Amino acid sequence: MTELTTKYDVLVAGGGNAALCAAIAAARSGARVLVVEMASKFYRGGNTRHTRNIRCAHDAATATLSGPYPEEEFFSDLLQVTRGATDEALARHMIHESKAVLDWLPQQGVRFQPSLGGTLSLGRTNSFFLGGGRSMLNALYLTAEGLGVAIAYEAEVIDLAIDNGMFLSATVRRGGERHTVRAATFVAACGGFESNIEWLKQSWGAAADNFLIRGTPNNRGTVLKLLIERGVQETGDPTQCHAVAIDARAPKYDGGIITRLDCVVFGIVVNKNARRFYDEGEDIWPKRYAIWGRLVAQQPDQIAYIIFDATALTLFMPSLYPPIAATSIRELAGTLSLDPDALDKTVADFNAAVRPGTFDDTILDDCRTEGLEPPKSHWARRIETAPYYAYPVRPGITFTYLATRVNRQARMLMRDGRPSANMFAAGEIMAGNVLGRGYAAGIGMTIGSVFGRIAGTEAAKHARN
Repeated sequence: MTELTTKYDVLVAGGGNAALCAAIAAARSGARVLVVEMASKFYRGGNTRHTRNIRCAHDAATATLSGPYPEEEFFSDLLQVTRGATDEALARHMIHESKAVLDWLPQQGVRFQPSLGGTLSLGRTNSFFLGGGRSMLNALYLTAEGLGVAIAYEAEVIDLAIDNGMFLSATVRRGGERHTVRAATFVAACGGFESNIEWLKQSWGAAADNFLIRGTPNNRGTVLKLLIERGVQETGDPTQCHAVAIDARAPKYDGGIITRLDCVVFGIVVNKNARRFYDEGEDIWPKRYAIWGRLVAQQPDQIAYIIFDATALTLFMPSLYPPIAATSIRELAGTLSLDPDALDKTVADFNAAVRPGTFDDTILDDCRTEGLEPPKSHWARRIETAPYYAYPVRPGITFTYLATRVNRQARMLMRDGRPSANMFAAGEIMAGNVLGRGYAAGIGMTIGSVFGRIAGTEAAKHARN
């Protein structure tokens, strides 16, 4: 069993992508590193277990990317999804550093698969991990262990001793016992508070009881709260988060990618009153999929239904659960416990508003509605070919955006504006610096990899000095 009483150069709290990048970077810089992971070895890795890809800037096509993705385009995409709610200097720094990460990760054993085509539209911008997030994690753990990084599983940080911005020690609970762990530096890389329903309810009220958590049940925000209570400056809005529409039949925790639904653009979305409430064709799906969790959260009882017909059934990646089928819209409404007259009218009004166009799900096509509120700006096709289908959806929370404020060195800033003497942060626990709102596919992994690498390098440098 990993020794907790030895003093380390770098203590890393967390066991996902950001934590492992920090641990590896610190170890490669000569530091003695301990990683404390709340989960068991089998469930290690937090939300990284469920990821598929990372978004990095690059200047030219590669063996696994179909074309260039310049820094300015990346920043423009970030501005579009956040609507300007980002620390521009820090975001630009992250984007610039992401170019090096695209090469650094394979050096740590991570492998990418050939670029993807199809409706995700990510073959040029995002690199997909061969074998998904779990394979990526296994590669990083193998490298970390080979570098001598000590890893303690089922070890939870429950308290922090911090004096005037300087980390002194952490209280770690493992196996029913409490241990005082001392280190020269501390890296917080242990996620947000999305699995802490009581904390979510402080901002969302009773609606949070209907939220499903796409990832680990371990991200309860304990370290985040401890850091804020002990003088670290916070940033971000506690109501903002990466939230998507996922199958309402998914489990409360750990449903992951197989419960996400990518068929919104191919049909219409109605609430429990059988009414549409947003433009399903607003933009390319990877730039808009993460708004739908919040939209559904704002509907009565936090439930909605994606309605489509037989022409759309094979155009998207299905959920783990089969769609609900019916031979008519009225029959479908009855199966969903919706008002048949209301759903029939919503579909009829939508069909009447659809204008002819050339359907193309890889671009912003000219298939739209006219005279309908809300409109459907692209990919609007009449829903008229039986059988008819529906997926029930609820808000699926991936991670929260309330964060510790950091600088370019991933060093935490205290409430008086001073950088902490020896505390750093990476990943979801500081993602709110870059993501004030909104999300684009793969950016969470970018934040974790870039700032994890920076945090580990800077922590090791401080420990040596």
